[in-house]
Amino acid sequence: MSGIIAQNAANATGLIKAAAAGGAWTLLSTSTASSSSDVSITSNIDSTYPIYKFEFINIHPSADSNQFRINFSADGGSNYNVSKTSTSFRAYQNEAGNDTAFGYTTSNDLANGTGVQLLASSLGADADHTTQGSLWLFNPSSTTSVKNFICRITTNSSDDEIMDFFVSGYCNTTSAVNAAQLSMTSGDIDLGTCSLFGIGW
Repeated sequence: MSGIIAQNAANATGLIKAAAAGGAWTLLSTSTASSSSDVSITSNIDSTYPIYKFEFINIHPSADSNQFRINFSADGGSNYNVSKTSTSFRAYQNEAGNDTAFGYTTSNDLANGTGVQLLASSLGADADHTTQGSLWLFNPSSTTSVKNFICRITTNSSDDEIMDFFVSGYCNTTSAVNAAQLSMTSGDIDLGTCSLFGIGW
């Protein structure tokens, strides 16, 4: 409130936006996949911003019925094995409108595991299928607390359903998390981009 109020205290013509420093988004990098076994982001995740956001655009697998996943590193990408605890649920509906579901997805969660975190499953590889979404990573440079993350993804499934995935959890380490790697369970990331944003206060 203080940013908006302070900038409008002497203004009689309406609201003015808060200072640019408040909640500004800064594009740090864009990685483009093209028949890539993985996409690794090994720079720009540091103490500059308290929040980092990954935007996944037009992600497409090379193989049908795939799983889109992420893992994190605390050593600049030499190893992607940060312990994670997470929870996941999903909703879906098919094109005919006669098959719907909403519920917890046990197979997508981790209990202090070092393996990959599944973000979306059953991805379709048809030419017109695609996956979009975002993941928020909070305070990754902290050396005193775990690093929480939240992910929301929508995908066209191999069964011609629209699927909506919600994943949240934390990297169970007090070491700084400074890299991330995206991949599929089977085959390559045929195409797509991942943009990394830093978000300030």
